[in-house]
Amino acid sequence: MTLLETLTHRHTTKAYDKNRKIPASIVTQLLEALRYSPSSVNSQPWHFFVADNDAGKARIAKATSGVFSFNVNRVLDASHVIVLCARNTLSPDYLQTLGAQEQADGRFATDEARDVAQKGRATFVGLHEQAGDVATWAQKQTYIAQGFLLLSAAFLGVDATPMEGFEASILEEELGLKEKDLTPVVIVSLGYHSDADFNARLPKSRLPEQAIFTPL
Repeated sequence: MTLLETLTHRHTTKAYDKNRKIPASIVTQLLEALRYSPSSVNSQPWHFFVADNDAGKARIAKATSGVFSFNVNRVLDASHVIVLCARNTLSPDYLQTLGAQEQADGRFATDEARDVAQKGRATFVGLHEQAGDVATWAQKQTYIAQGFLLLSAAFLGVDATPMEGFEASILEEELGLKEKDLTPVVIVSLGYHSDADFNARLPKSRLPEQAIFTPL
C-alpha cells in the first residue's frame, strides 16, 4: 500500500480475532519501531511492557475494569498488548547511560563532540526540571513512540487499538511502576480484527483540509 492508502486503511480496532497471532518476524519490526522512535535530545524517556500470552494480557486487563470494562476484550483477545510508560525523572545516571550507548554506537567523532552532546541534553533536562514538568515532557515524547507504533502496524497489515481507558493506579500496582519511577501513558493492543469489529467497515471521517491547514 502507498502511505495514503495505509493512513486511510488503518482504524481503531474494536474487536479482535483471538485465534490469530502476529508472526514473530512482524512483532520484531513493531518493537523496533518503538525502539527507533524519535525523542527530544534522544532522551528516550520511556519503557515498554509487552504481553504476548494470556497471563500477561490478563495482568494488563485488570486495569480495564469498572467504567473501562469496554476495553477488557480488546486486551484479552488481541495477539499482543503493549503498555507504553514514561519516565518520571531523567537522572544523571540515566543520562550517562544514554551517552555511553551513543558512544558505543559511534555517534561521536571526537571526545569534544561527545561532551557537547551530553552537555546539551543535560541542559534541556535541567530546564524541564526547573519548570517542574519532566514527567509531562516525557509523556509527550512517549506519544511520539505511540504514533510510530500505530503507523508501523498499519504498514505491516496489523490492526491496533490505542487506549487511555484504564485505571492507572491498578496498572501501577500490577507492574510495580512506582518502584520503577514510571507512569503508564497508553495501552496499545495489536492483532487482527474479527468480523465483530464494526469500525473496520466504516468510512474515515476527518475535517476538510481548509479547516485545519492555514497557508502562510
